[in-house]
Amino acid sequence: MRPIIKLGAIAWCIAQLCFAENLAASTAAAAAPDEPASSPVARTLLVRARSLIDGSSPRPRANQEILIRGDRIVAVYPAISRPVPPDAEIIDVGNATVLPGLIDTHTHIFLQGEVPTAGGYDVQLLKYPASFRVARAIVAARRALEQGFTTIRDVETEGAGYGDVGIKQAIEEGYIAGPRMFVATRAISSTGGYALEGYAPEITVPKGAQLIDGPVEARKAAREQLDHGADWLKVYMTHRSWVDASGALVSQPTLTLEELKAVVDEAHGWRRKVACHAYNGLGLQRALDGGCDSIEHGLEITDAQIAQMVRQGTWYVPTLSVYYYDLDPPDTDSGKRDRKRIAVHGVSFRKALAAGVKMAFGTDVGGFVWSDPIAQEFEREVEFGMTPMQAIQSATSRAADLLERSGELGVIAPGALADLIAVADDPLKDISALRRVQFVMKAGTVVKPYNETPRALPIR
Repeated sequence: MRPIIKLGAIAWCIAQLCFAENLAASTAAAAAPDEPASSPVARTLLVRARSLIDGSSPRPRANQEILIRGDRIVAVYPAISRPVPPDAEIIDVGNATVLPGLIDTHTHIFLQGEVPTAGGYDVQLLKYPASFRVARAIVAARRALEQGFTTIRDVETEGAGYGDVGIKQAIEEGYIAGPRMFVATRAISSTGGYALEGYAPEITVPKGAQLIDGPVEARKAAREQLDHGADWLKVYMTHRSWVDASGALVSQPTLTLEELKAVVDEAHGWRRKVACHAYNGLGLQRALDGGCDSIEHGLEITDAQIAQMVRQGTWYVPTLSVYYYDLDPPDTDSGKRDRKRIAVHGVSFRKALAAGVKMAFGTDVGGFVWSDPIAQEFEREVEFGMTPMQAIQSATSRAADLLERSGELGVIAPGALADLIAVADDPLKDISALRRVQFVMKAGTVVKPYNETPRALPIR
């Protein structure tokens, strides 16, 4: 009987294996439908532009057509030169000027520009729940996109940790609307080098940046942020500033040269880059000597430092507009500082422009409210010496160069992502036209349909 039982058990096992195989096969067949007769065809769009500024050419082109398949531009050509593809959906923006989607390389979606009388910076970190700050960041991202900024570099979450990584992911996966994001997560400064400040030493308060002391801690912070999703690292090389007895602007330096070099070395090893907040003086010099890839703000840059920037290929992101907000009374120390910043900033911008320093558009929006026009920065750039075309290119092809996405972002050309905007008036004649974006397309998807009567965003 034992051999019979053994054979029966083997037969039972074989039967069970066959059943399992059949079940798996039938389940797979149910889960995987028959192959379609043909692969899905990418949507084809044809955008007609009476005037086209492509982001890189020195002059606009008239009566152009932009052929798009899926998320990419396939061709750009004169309207009369080719027949319309039979499968194309036509988008005609009338007499509007078409440009590449704009790029802001210095934003803070987790800041909302509250004035000091409403609690300012501190209340955002001390009283607002993380969920509330995330909700406001989602609104900020949508507002950027609606204003025509299809790409942003967000340079620090200001106490919101790695929240920018999550917002970026939610945008990429289609859960929320927003621009393409390059994120810098927490930023890095030194002890005594960032808010919150002025509280009793017995109280531990949150800080807006990750504070380090010494090259070892600097490198560890860089590794942590890169490991948690940073596309760029942001380093504060200066902190508070004031006007001294001689009337000069002075800025407190933060990281030492050795600390900065540790951050830069780590970032470059990961094929990432480092943006350095630097106002002037010793901190700005350390930023240049330590190998920062971009100088943010650069309120007062010496001739020697400008020459070093040209020699090293360092980018300059000046963020002009934000310094005109919430000026303290002129007879106060802080008011004198505010006005000195403005006075030296324009001079530095003009000198850097004349010297050929690489410059990219950045606003520091979040430092001012997201309901104000981001495009006001263009007007400041033109005021301080850029031509309207230079200003436009600073937020298109030049900004794409900074982000190492040349040919893919910031241009209307074959192979580029289909990021397009349209404005009613000619921005080469009136740069403020960029405040009034009528149409926005991101990666081949229309996110703001053409509107012949857009609402103008005010300036404060």
